[in-house]
Amino acid sequence: MTALIIIVVVVLLLLVWVVAGYNGLVTQRNRVQNAWSTIDVQLKRRYDLIPNLLETVRGYAEHERDVLTAVTAARTSAMEADTVREQAHAENELSHALFNLRAVAEDYPELRASEQFGQLADELTNTEDRIAFARQAYNDTVNRYDTKRQRIPTNVIANIGGFEAYEYFEADTDSRSPVQVKF
Repeated sequence: MTALIIIVVVVLLLLVWVVAGYNGLVTQRNRVQNAWSTIDVQLKRRYDLIPNLLETVRGYAEHERDVLTAVTAARTSAMEADTVREQAHAENELSHALFNLRAVAEDYPELRASEQFGQLADELTNTEDRIAFARQAYNDTVNRYDTKRQRIPTNVIANIGGFEAYEYFEADTDSRSPVQVKF
């Protein structure tokens, strides 16, 4: 009788461990998905600001068509990206194009003085900060999830439950090099 009680207790403890491990992995996976949604919201905000900023600049810098076209193309690519890797690459291209747009704006003192441009530029800067924060939060969440998924003994549950790894949101190699400033 004592042996039966011990076996039942061991089985119950094992069952509790499996359920707790599985639920912990589900919680972490959902946090990763939520963190990605936060990035997505900020990117949408950025995509919505860009046409207004371009339209404001277009009136002042009609001959800077290449820069405006590059920003539009980069925005479209970023909006169409499917994977985290594609999104990271497209967002880095968009950030570079926006940097060039800001550089063009520096050539037009009357544009910089424009209240509408100033508000849009400030809003875009705030959005860029939010995106950076959301990316860091996403990567932190992916790290916690992957750590839990890879640790013994939870890794057994993760393998059985099909918990796959998520990609980190990483900068591409071009964006890691220093920005060249020329006067």
